[in-house]
Amino acid sequence: MNWTALRERFVVLDRYAYLNAGTNGPLARETIHATALLQAWEAVHGRAGKPYFDEMLERRERVRVRIAEQLAVPAANVALTDSTTRAVHASLGAFALAPGDEVVTTDSEHFGLLGPLVASGATLRFVPIRELTAAELFDAIAARVTPRTRLLALSAVCWLDGKVIPWRELREQTGVPVLVDGAQSVGAIAVDATSADFYTVSAQKWLCGPDATGALYVREPETYAPRLVSYPAAASVDLHTGAWEPKPGAARFDTGFAPPSSLAGLEAALTGLPSGRFERARELAERCRSLLAEAGYEVVTEPGQATLVSFRCTGDPVATRLALYDRGVVLRDLPGTGLLRASVGWWNDEDDLARLVEALTDVA
Repeated sequence: MNWTALRERFVVLDRYAYLNAGTNGPLARETIHATALLQAWEAVHGRAGKPYFDEMLERRERVRVRIAEQLAVPAANVALTDSTTRAVHASLGAFALAPGDEVVTTDSEHFGLLGPLVASGATLRFVPIRELTAAELFDAIAARVTPRTRLLALSAVCWLDGKVIPWRELREQTGVPVLVDGAQSVGAIAVDATSADFYTVSAQKWLCGPDATGALYVREPETYAPRLVSYPAAASVDLHTGAWEPKPGAARFDTGFAPPSSLAGLEAALTGLPSGRFERARELAERCRSLLAEAGYEVVTEPGQATLVSFRCTGDPVATRLALYDRGVVLRDLPGTGLLRASVGWWNDEDDLARLVEALTDVA
């Protein structure tokens, strides 16, 4: 695989060591072109007409198929959303989680998952995992499950330090349904979401799609009644009575129409993804860990985890992040933790990692 040539797809890499896909992935030239091309057409012809809407609807189904490929699941089990947060809301509504119901989660979840859980009124049983190793996660989480637990709500990959959480094994062992926040996994590591009850996708991150694009896998969609209702989720509607018939499969959980230009960009981003990308990303993440450790930084991400590498810097993390940006290195600080986080994707290379360490030395 010619990774140097593939790297040229991403314009931002001409200037920056871009290590921030955990927030927003880099946009490929093909993605930018597809978005701009459709917007230019819309400017001339308007966002109207049967061919325009037919193509948009057909593209939705093509994107649904491509998202399903990333999850190793049938396309009929994939809903299109605009974010992980929206997908979590749709999942909790469908699951009919009520105030007082018990949910087991961790103290290291992103607010995109935690916020909807809090808003649901459920009784949350938090598992403290920040100081645990990856090997200790299963026992710690399983020990918090009680006969009253209705749902496990867990990340596939912890956004704070890249730990891979054993949600599949927990589902099998406990028999409790699981809602998986897949924001830091889909597009970063190989994913098989089949045994999850709900699995969310943030397409603007590791899949490098436009903003406000995402998805939701639902294992048994016909079991649930949608409560976050949108027009594209309906097979038929009676405007006089308000009665409606949901679409078959997970399409009943589609949360709205993505802008057609964003959908075009997402389709382009999901086309032509290179084989071996997950292995390369993991290798680069391990190399990033090693370089930072060799340079004397405290790396909190364990070996053998996902593609996020978190570490402590000597100064203020926000000031360090800003100074790194001025030196052409893009990553993020994690508020309240004292950590900086590098997101290492298949598009990165050794020069990006060396540039990170060099820039850290300059600002120390």
